[in-house]
Amino acid sequence: MHRPASAPRRRGGNRTALVPAERLQGWVDRFASSHGPVEQDLDDGGLLLRAADGSQALLRPPWPADGRPGRGATELDRLASLATQERGLGLLLVRRGGFALAAASGSSILASKSGSRFIDAKTTAEHAARIFSSHRIEYLVPGGDRTLVDQVLAHPSLKAVAGRTRLAFLDVQEPKSAGLPKAAADACSIRITVSDAPVQQPPQQPPGARFSGA
Repeated sequence: MHRPASAPRRRGGNRTALVPAERLQGWVDRFASSHGPVEQDLDDGGLLLRAADGSQALLRPPWPADGRPGRGATELDRLASLATQERGLGLLLVRRGGFALAAASGSSILASKSGSRFIDAKTTAEHAARIFSSHRIEYLVPGGDRTLVDQVLAHPSLKAVAGRTRLAFLDVQEPKSAGLPKAAADACSIRITVSDAPVQQPPQQPPGARFSGA
C-alpha cells in the first residue's frame, strides 16, 4: 500500500522524517537534487549521506537486522529491504486522554483495544497483556506520554514482553483506534534525520575599519 512520508519534524535544528521503504529511493534522489551529489557511509547502525553543500542525512532502519539483514546490491537497497521485512509489533500508545493498543505484523493491525481515557497503569497493562499474549511480539512500539508508557510496562501483567526491544518513540498526541494503522506504518518506516549545511557568515570588518568611497 502506498504511504506518504510523514511530515518532517524539527528537533534542535535537525529535521526528522519517517519514510516508507517504497519511497526511500525517491527521497534520496530529491535530497541529492536539492543539496548536490552525495557520498554514502555506514554510521552508527544507519546509512549517512553527505551532500556536496555540507548537508547530511542519517537514515536508520526501523529495527535492527537481528540476523535477518536486508537484500540488495547497494546499502540503500539493503536498508529498504530490511524495512519491508515484517516484524511482530506491540503498539502501546498512552496519554491521560486515552490509550490505543495493538498487536501488528508489520503495518497490519491484528488485534487492538482503545479507550477514551487513561484509567490507570494496571488496567491498561492488563488490556495490553491480553492482546499481546495471542500474537508474536518481537518489538514494542511506545508512543504518547513517556512516563505513562513506563508505568504501564512496569506492571507485572506485562512482564513477559516488557523486556522486548523498544523501537523509536512515536509522537502521538491523541491515542485512538483510528490512529493505530498510521502508528504501525510509522514504526515500519525508515527514520531520517537531516542536518542542514552550516550557514556561512559574511566576513567581519576589523575593529575601527571605515568604508572608504572612491
